[in-house]
Amino acid sequence: MKDLADAHTAVIAYLGPEGTFCEQAARKFFSNEAATFTPSQSISDVFTVVEKEKATYGVVPLENSLQGSERPTLDLLLQNDLKVRGEVDIRIVHNLIAKAGIKEKDVKVIVSHPQALAQCHRFIEKEFPRCELREASSTAKAVETLKILDNAAAIGTVIAAQKYGMTILLKQIEDNPNNFTRFFVLGSKDAGPTGNDKTSIVFSTRDEPGALYRILRAFARREVNLTKIESRPEWGKPWKYVFYLDFEGHRTEEKSIEALNEMEESCIFVKVLGSYPRAVIDSD
Repeated sequence: MKDLADAHTAVIAYLGPEGTFCEQAARKFFSNEAATFTPSQSISDVFTVVEKEKATYGVVPLENSLQGSERPTLDLLLQNDLKVRGEVDIRIVHNLIAKAGIKEKDVKVIVSHPQALAQCHRFIEKEFPRCELREASSTAKAVETLKILDNAAAIGTVIAAQKYGMTILLKQIEDNPNNFTRFFVLGSKDAGPTGNDKTSIVFSTRDEPGALYRILRAFARREVNLTKIESRPEWGKPWKYVFYLDFEGHRTEEKSIEALNEMEESCIFVKVLGSYPRAVIDSD
């Protein structure tokens, strides 16, 4: 990967390989900018290349509407100094993909990431009940393996089918159409206020009665809407927890500043992860 000083366009690192939903999210967010998109092998690698200024921004998965949060992302947000400067919501659309010339009746093996196989379980049982199911490390890798498999199909994305020269046998085969993944866009700084923003924070409360209540009250008193709160075990401290919280508004707004200042009275620490424009829901 090139240093930013050598790049004429923004370098966007994302969780790879190519052809995944993370690449789709990255290309959606930066669709109006000149950018080079570079896959990373892990979520940790995305953080690292942005920290080391080998990439301008990074895109990582945060949570899925059916399966919950991406724990490595939450942990790395706490441990690193990068800021959240954007969010992207992608509807998870699964497609049945095969080599040119393969028909539905020819399919004897279906390969994909375990999560994708699970999210298409009812479809597979109904349409391909006798097929062998094989797991791959990603939906993109599943599509790539079709090159060496006979009578096989993969569950994957449109961009993966295009990248590896495959055809789409059936579109939108996911069991639940209300399946979305939320991605964070990372950078050295967060975004300025737009009037339609969200802020993400992480904090740890004092071990005393009513501590969490007082924190939530700080936002409720100012009519600041909370959109998410989640606890995670604190590293190296058994049965101690940190809380991740999202609220509507920008960190620079007066009521946000007041709420954050008040909550610090009941906290061991408060870390603002970043403020950013609210995402537009992907309904494709």
